[in-house]
This record gives sequence, structure tokens and C-alpha cells, in this order.
Amino acid sequence: MRNLRLILLCTSAVMIAGEPALAADLPVKKAAPVEYVRVCTTYGAGFFYIPGSDTCLRISGRARYDFLYQSSKVRTGAGGDLTGYVGLLRLNFDARTQTDYGTLRAFVRADIATRSGPFVTSGSRQREGQAFPGIGGDAFGRTQDFVNADKAFIQFVGLTAGRASSFFDFYAHDFEMIGGTAGSDNYSTNLLAYSAVLGNGVTLTASMEDPTYRRFPVFGTGAAVGAFSAAGGFAGYSNGFNPFTPATFLAPIIVAPGTVAFADVTQKSRMPDFVGVARIDQAWGSAQISAAVHEINVGDAVSTVTGIGTATAGLGVSPTGRAANAYGFAVQGGLKVNLPFIAKGDALYLQGAYARGGITYTGISNYTAPYDALAAAPVGGGSFLQYYADAVLNPATGRLELSTSFSAVASLLHYWSPDWRSSVFGSYAQIDYNSRGRNALGALGFGFAPNGTNAANALAFSTSPILRGNNQIVTGANLIWTPVKDLDIGVEGEYVRTALNSGVTPDISKNSLRNISSQDAAQFRFRVQRDF
Repeated sequence: MRNLRLILLCTSAVMIAGEPALAADLPVKKAAPVEYVRVCTTYGAGFFYIPGSDTCLRISGRARYDFLYQSSKVRTGAGGDLTGYVGLLRLNFDARTQTDYGTLRAFVRADIATRSGPFVTSGSRQREGQAFPGIGGDAFGRTQDFVNADKAFIQFVGLTAGRASSFFDFYAHDFEMIGGTAGSDNYSTNLLAYSAVLGNGVTLTASMEDPTYRRFPVFGTGAAVGAFSAAGGFAGYSNGFNPFTPATFLAPIIVAPGTVAFADVTQKSRMPDFVGVARIDQAWGSAQISAAVHEINVGDAVSTVTGIGTATAGLGVSPTGRAANAYGFAVQGGLKVNLPFIAKGDALYLQGAYARGGITYTGISNYTAPYDALAAAPVGGGSFLQYYADAVLNPATGRLELSTSFSAVASLLHYWSPDWRSSVFGSYAQIDYNSRGRNALGALGFGFAPNGTNAANALAFSTSPILRGNNQIVTGANLIWTPVKDLDIGVEGEYVRTALNSGVTPDISKNSLRNISSQDAAQFRFRVQRDF
């Protein structure tokens, strides 16, 4: 018994002594080392290395609230609203990698907004397919969700490819909230460009850009009936436009003596816009010269043929062919001068542009109808409509008569203190139409005519705003407080005066035969914005 007890004690001691050795022999699974996010200082503040890569990334964004007030002359339908609201979010991702050829960059930006009020919601964005309206009786035309892939481009060895701001643009409402001054500001378009840096701040750029966002309709009438009314409206004109379906515009073309065919004047995507830019950036500021070529085209004639001045169809003539393409152009010069001797951050912009067959390049439509609206008023229930067309299809010749426009803008930014700044700005823009197209439409009786010798019709024709040259003055100022870094609280006011270049037109906002030559509008905006 005593020997048995001794054997058990010895065995237990051996087992206890051997435990560490047995445990040491077992495989041990080590935790993976933690890879902490590293700061990337190569490209400035805010960049960090994406874990596991040599790519630096910066994430930034914006939150914004806008309250809008604008006058209105009508209280029917969607008119009569005086206030509007905007809530906007923005996200930016900037990824950069250093390569043997230089920096490889990809930049993406998404804007999402909910907005209400007839002068905050955008018919332009709906026509572009970037906004979705409410459809209720009290919401349609008043509420809108807006989603935009604002930026998505790649830059590499001078090449820029993707969705980016147009290289044609220079002053793009940099100091404004509302952005109503006349000037090219095509902030989102698809392009392929190459920029050559020559040194001393000089850059030359050649860009091939999507023409879709630069188009305004070709004016044409789809019926050979109707005449002007004493109120200044007109009958028989139909462009067939529906903002939710592909637009079809019809216009007449002479195909044989005494007969008229109707041609589809929706523009086709055939050629890009070609843009060339020369720019210099120095300590004193920047300067830029831009030029662009813009094709205007229409479709084939369709089979409907009528006699001039009649509504008779089916004369046995099958028209063929189409109006010859026309090529518009635009030129622009811009200058930015830094004014640190007044206050740090002060700057002055001066810019002028001229275009033939390219309204968006001068920006005359910015305030009233930014994109693809044939006619609009600058205020609800306006006194008359401004007409916007890159060209008129002349029914007498079958040729495209191009409109001309020009604009001039100035904007001054001043810092009263590091926390307070304000800007004052103004622009003048004018559009003119070749009278041949308008007179031919009137002479042939296409819903646009004095319709014979009737004095009332002739007077209505001469005073109608349709295809009449007009101009617009936009002036405004703002005051912005920045209590802490990246937080802006500000207010802006803008006054707009739209006028005919000559003559008068009936005031359609009044139930009278009162004639006018101009109309006024005013807009105010309050904003709170946080960037990060």
C-alpha cells in the first residue's frame, strides 16, 4: 500500500512537470498585425492611404439648406408660390496614385437634393432626366428630388476623361448663390480632353465634349394654320414637347412650288462640340480665352405635304432630304485679378462671350431657362415670354437661320474681415434672331403670320415676342458670415430686368391691351452651408 502511494505521487509529479512542455508543443495561431490608416501628405491635407494600397484618398462633402423668396404675378395652377426650400447633400471622393508617368487621379462627386417651390425645382433637370417631380395636384411642379452624378473623371498625363466641368467655362458663378448672371456654367458634361502645360502657368487644352447639354431647340411650326391674337399669343404652333417622352418638333420645308413638307427638327447626336482653351495662372490671377464649334442639325422631311396656307394633306408628293447642317461657334475671354492689397482673398472677375447658334455658351438663358426651354418667363405669370432657339428653320429656303447672342459679366468679392465677406455682381446679355426666318414663317402663314392684310393680325405679328430679340440685366449682392471654419451663413438678393431689344409687346399678365417693352423680377435666398 505504501509502495502504491509512492508510485502515484511520482506519476503525478511527472505529469505536472511535463505539462509546460506539452503546451509548448501545440501550434499557436498569432493575430494578424493591425494596419493602421496612414496619413498621406503628398497631395495636401485630408488625404490618407487606402489600407493595402499606395493610393491616397480624400473624402469630403457638403450639407446645405436654402430658403428662397421670389415675386409672382399669378395665383393659378402652379403659380402664386412665393417661397421655396432646398436640402442638399454632396459627397466627394478624390483618389490619387503616384506612377512613373505622373499622378493618376480619379474624382467622383454625387449631389442629391430635395427641393420645393416653382423657382427652386428645375424643369431643366427633369428634361435632362436628372430630377423626379411630385405628381400630386399640389405638388407637381413644386416638389422635386434631384440626383446627379456631377463628377466622375480620370486624369492621367494631361488626359481628362469622364464627366466634368466644361473646359470652355471660366467664371462659373464662383461668387454667387443663385447663379443667375449670364455666363457659361456647364458644370456637368461628358468629355475627353488633353491639356498641355507649357510652363510659367500657361496651359493649352483641346476638348471633345458632349453636345447634348449645349442644345436649345430649333424653332419650327407644325401646322399651317392660325394667326396672332390681340393678346399676343398665337394659335396653330405646336412643338409636340412632352417633358416625359422624347420630344418631336416639326417644321415646314418647301419641297416643290406650292407645297410644303414638315421636317423633324429634333437635333440628332452626330458630332461632339470641339473646344479649345488657352489659359494662364499667375500670382496676380488668371486669364483664359475659349473657343467652341457646335453643330446644329435636323432630321429628314416626313411624308406629310400640304399646300401653302392650307391644311390640305396628301398631295401625292413624298418629300426627301433635309435641311443642311449648320455650324455655330462661340468665343469667350475671361480675366480674374486677385486684390490682396484691398483685403486677403479679394478678387475681381471680368468676362465676355459671343456665340452664333450656341445660346448656352453665352449663358443668356441662365436665369430664365437654363436648358432646352423654347420659351419661358423670368417670373410666374410674367408679362411676356423670352424665346430661346439656337436656330430657326426657314420655310422659304429650307435653311437653318442661326441666332446670335453675347454676354458680359463682372463679379467682385471682398472680405470685410476673415469672418465676413460679400460680393457684388452683374451681367448684360442679348439675343438676336435673323429676321429672314421669322418673316418667312409669317409670310407663308405657318401659325405665325399676319395672315393677309388684316390690320389687327399684322399688328399682332409685329408686336408678338416670338423670335423677337431680347436682353436681360441681372444684378445682385450677397453677405456671408463664416463664424467657424467651413460653415457659411449668408443671404443674397438678385434683381432681373428683361426687355425687348426694340418695340413693344402685349402684357399677357394683365387683362388689357397694355403694351410694354420690359418686365422685372426679384429673388432672395438665405443659405446655411457646411463643408467638410
